[in-house]
Amino acid sequence: MERMLIFYMLFFCSSVALTAAPHKIAKYKQLLKTIKLLEPTVKDKDVELLHTPENPVDGCLLTAVTCFQKGLLKLQPENSKVNATFTQTVRVLKRFTLSHHGECEPSCESYEKKSPKEFLKSFEKLIKKVIR
Repeated sequence: MERMLIFYMLFFCSSVALTAAPHKIAKYKQLLKTIKLLEPTVKDKDVELLHTPENPVDGCLLTAVTCFQKGLLKLQPENSKVNATFTQTVRVLKRFTLSHHGECEPSCESYEKKSPKEFLKSFEKLIKKVIR
């Protein structure tokens, strides 16, 4: 009886672990869609350039995500027609968290400044890297 109980507990734990990963991947894929929704609505001319992490090493992903979240606060909508959608989309992206991917020394200011659209493309690349 004890062996059966242990077997069922192991089976349950392994099935829970296997279902957790697809949930995270689905969450990251939804973030990619959100970034793509934001790209056409962001103002790209006559705006402040943003520090854009590109190709961060695996140990620096958390720092890179933090830099992207700080940069999101500086994005502006292209026009007043898209303001409500733009604000909601930025709010979703700011809530994104990355678990256990380390943190490293470089500050956001150490990254090159780029336009808002290039900034979003790099954020998209980072999310794709996390998915893999």
